[in-house]
Amino acid sequence: MSGLMEFPGVVEWSGENPLMSLKTTSEGPFVTLASFFRVVLSPHGRGHVLVLLQSPHDASPPFERANYCFADNMGLATFLIDGYLSHFAAYKGLAAMTNLQFLPIDEAASAGDPRKSYAEIISSRGMRIELKWAALGEPFSLAFSPEKSATGKHYMPTVIIASGDASVTIDGRRLPGKPVPREFAGRSITTAVLAFSETWIRA
Repeated sequence: MSGLMEFPGVVEWSGENPLMSLKTTSEGPFVTLASFFRVVLSPHGRGHVLVLLQSPHDASPPFERANYCFADNMGLATFLIDGYLSHFAAYKGLAAMTNLQFLPIDEAASAGDPRKSYAEIISSRGMRIELKWAALGEPFSLAFSPEKSATGKHYMPTVIIASGDASVTIDGRRLPGKPVPREFAGRSITTAVLAFSETWIRA
């Protein structure tokens, strides 16, 4: 059909995946990584998942710098970590990904306006985690072909909004790092983005 863009394959999941990869200096390693998933369709149903790495390069950090996976659907969490997040460039091969602490999400909520500032707020066993994206840029849309996607196996259309000022707090304690500039699909953005209307289609 004229004017129709089709992605052949099987839709594996669809939803949102705002994330932030923070550094203390542009040349240094990532010191805080956070990837939040709000999934509306998957083989494991709906759910929320937050992978939060306070010690990305340490498989056994002290308690105060623990690496977490918060989820209200543990089957979905495993599906996303093993099949997707572990292939993302910032997470691939990290020691932290081998020994996450899994905790239940009691409540997950979003706040703000993606045209200005936005937040995801997670409650788990008395902990309150806030992810905030501010200094937001103009939204743009793109679709990766399988050979360009993180997994190498999926078409991935999405809407991206870059953030110039992003942060993570746990019970009011701000984690280290800030977003830094990066090139993405021929655009100058940062390492903190809102990713909405995201769908992964296995080719």
